[in-house]
Amino acid sequence: MVSCLAIVGPVITRETFKIDPNVLKQAETKFGKRAADRLVAWENLIRTDNSPTDMAKLEKANRFFNEQIQFVNDIDLYKMNDYWATPIEFLCRRAGDCEDFAIAKYFTLKAMGMPEDKLNIQYVKALQYNMAHMVLTYLKTPAAEPLVLDNLIDTIEPASKRTDLLPVFSFNGTGLWLAKQRGRGKLAGSSSRLKSWGDLQKRMAENKL
Repeated sequence: MVSCLAIVGPVITRETFKIDPNVLKQAETKFGKRAADRLVAWENLIRTDNSPTDMAKLEKANRFFNEQIQFVNDIDLYKMNDYWATPIEFLCRRAGDCEDFAIAKYFTLKAMGMPEDKLNIQYVKALQYNMAHMVLTYLKTPAAEPLVLDNLIDTIEPASKRTDLLPVFSFNGTGLWLAKQRGRGKLAGSSSRLKSWGDLQKRMAENKL
């Protein structure tokens, strides 16, 4: 059996994606049966996916999280100014902030077979709210215009239509890019520069709940 948290590694496939029964038991004990049910639904989403296109996968993952998870600030949920939740923590609590939405969608799409080089977690400034924000972006090709998956709106839009967002930088498991217009931008180094990203992957590997 492959733990669902093996999605931090390169070998996971939707066929081998499986949540450890011990994780389900812990989730039910700590957060109730509905929490465990959400994890099972997440597993089924990934394992049964047969979407014919990337766009279909994007819409499926975006809808799964946007429709059932509540936005709650880290300070209210974790009593911390900034905390990046694992997808399991996010689903168990059925709550989280913009980072948690973007991270959960990223790892879900990766487990569904989406190539990592098409996905980037992007820091932006939400101009309407004058605040830092995080979204997930998808690039069909390195030179393509990104599509934006966001918890603020349910539709997936091209970056050129999201004039309310100002890109700052983006990253994934292989690199960190400084924003350049609305594309991926200039490579700025390894994502290991992001301490929160490293801490997140460590907790995922340890099956932290």
